[in-house]
Amino acid sequence: MVGAKESLKEKYESLDRQLTLRSEEVIDVGCLLAFEYEYPDQPSQVSIDTDEFTALCPWTGLPDYGSLKITYVPADLCIELKSLKYYLLSYRDVGIVQEHAANRIIRDLVSLCQPRWMRVVLDYKVRGGLHATVSVEHKACPDTSSLSDSYSAF
Repeated sequence: MVGAKESLKEKYESLDRQLTLRSEEVIDVGCLLAFEYEYPDQPSQVSIDTDEFTALCPWTGLPDYGSLKITYVPADLCIELKSLKYYLLSYRDVGIVQEHAANRIIRDLVSLCQPRWMRVVLDYKVRGGLHATVSVEHKACPDTSSLSDSYSAF
């Protein structure tokens, strides 16, 4: 029995595997689609959420799971939901920290549909006894064409 415990302990301690991490380059921005918003004079708030967001920790290679909420006020375009689902699935094997994922998502979505306003909230499950939520917001700047300067984290 002692030998079995020692063997199990050795096997356990050797469980130092890493999943294959992929870079942000594999995030499939090209699959994102938008359609014309037919009521641009009537601002509407659109909310999209999922509890199935997954990416990999870039240091341990272990999966991180979280809830993602996207809220936006469209200008001329709306996000097509099936394409958004495929876009989010492309994060599954990407080694990216939560803070970077939230910022990357809002950057890609703002680039796609150029909304009047958008907020992305990425709420990861508890890891190591700590809970973290990242919120990023974009407000359209009518006097500038630079999207990268028009969103900021709270």
